[in-house]
Amino acid sequence: MASSICRDSDPLIRILDRQLDVITRRQALTVGLTRHALGHRLRTGGPWRILLPGVYIAFTGTPTTLQQEMAAMLYAGSGSVITGPAALRCHHIRGPSAELVDILVPATRKRRDAAFVRLHRTTRMPERIWQAGPLRYAPPARAVADAVRDMTSLRDVRAVVADAVQRGRCEVRDLHAELIAGPNAGSALFREALTDVADGIRSAAEADLKDLLVKSQLPMPLFNPSVYDGDTFIAKPDAWWPELGVAAEVDSHEFHMSPEDHAKTLARGRRMGIAQIVTLRFTPKQIRSEAAEVIDTIRRTLEGARGRPALNLRTVSAGEAVSAGEAVPSSEAVPASEAGQPVTGAA
Repeated sequence: MASSICRDSDPLIRILDRQLDVITRRQALTVGLTRHALGHRLRTGGPWRILLPGVYIAFTGTPTTLQQEMAAMLYAGSGSVITGPAALRCHHIRGPSAELVDILVPATRKRRDAAFVRLHRTTRMPERIWQAGPLRYAPPARAVADAVRDMTSLRDVRAVVADAVQRGRCEVRDLHAELIAGPNAGSALFREALTDVADGIRSAAEADLKDLLVKSQLPMPLFNPSVYDGDTFIAKPDAWWPELGVAAEVDSHEFHMSPEDHAKTLARGRRMGIAQIVTLRFTPKQIRSEAAEVIDTIRRTLEGARGRPALNLRTVSAGEAVSAGEAVPSSEAVPASEAGQPVTGAA
């Protein structure tokens, strides 16, 4: 009990507990450490070491990712917000791996990049942030926009943008607002990827299928529309030729790993079968490495479907659903992130 009381009453320990064992020089001196005592802790072989100019970690091991993010925020100063790939990780959006921590700071702040910290001066500090313990992250749409502007591959940009929307972290209109409000530099691939996602693309594999269909000159399907029998929801096929009643599905294990997800996939397949939808299934690997066979299968299936009666089904395109604010049917939805909680202001 005495030890617990001692820890609670020691301001240095409280700061280290709160900040993941990371502390600034100013904080250490403010709570009572002398310059001599601080230097003693930072000596060669001592219990502390320098992470960034004026930022220390209270042990000698390798810092964790979260400790590096904490150090980056402390170095950047009050009100700073983590963005880019580090913020994507917070929101559970797949993105590029990065050795740097990207930090948003007010445009008037005079501070330089250091070590693993890259500062982004901006007049558009986020009005809302995601708080995860002591760490502050940009909202999902801002994190996506800041991350993809540094990327050089359209496929990679589409993967990030599509994943953010597929997982329900943000909506197309949120990303479009970031595209318009943000800098023009690096926005070309973001703009193109966002157009694809607005048309229904929800994964890199679906984007690969779209590229394949464009080159084949086959009729273009709708991507991820909502298909109904009257008012009864059937499915959101990855690709859908409504006039012919043919669907193509990209069978990735990524979103169907749990028994519950597998059961939902089977139920969707049964509903599509009852509705007499002809469903073609391909793996992402087949789309990338067996392109000619995939295209031949789709072509033959579309030709074979031309003679059969039209299905009495109603189709709502992904774009129409977004414009109308239509909710994603529960069987297709992806759970929201539990990594952090949105709060107002970045102070």
